[in-house]
Amino acid sequence: MNVTRRNALLLGAGAAVAFGLPLRATAADIAAITDFTGGAAIGEGGITLTAPEIAENGNTVPIDVASPGASEILVLALGNPTPGVATFKFGPMAGAHSASTRIRLAGTQDVVAIAKMADGSFVQAKSTVKVTIGGCGG
Repeated sequence: MNVTRRNALLLGAGAAVAFGLPLRATAADIAAITDFTGGAAIGEGGITLTAPEIAENGNTVPIDVASPGASEILVLALGNPTPGVATFKFGPMAGAHSASTRIRLAGTQDVVAIAKMADGSFVQAKSTVKVTIGGCGG
């Protein structure tokens, strides 16, 4: 195969676009997490995220989050064009620090829940959901 200058430029431009798009999505994810945590370290444990392993339709994916002692829980869908899904806030009189909802997923991706605990620390849980039919126009 002869590689012409035109083909080399097209391949280079295609590679730049392919590698540039995930970086922008990752930057949006990092910005959403940093806004919520203020840049604090995030630990593991103390939060439960329940999501299906396989979702046949990305338009309505059921999830449950629970974190005893949390004051807020942020839910992110890392592969969506807009990663922020929901923020649940719990007051001091809350009977349970849990929530359930249905979310829309564009495709197979990680769903992350980050809880702000009463002492100001942060913990997270992550679940990968395989979507067969995308919910955000896919």
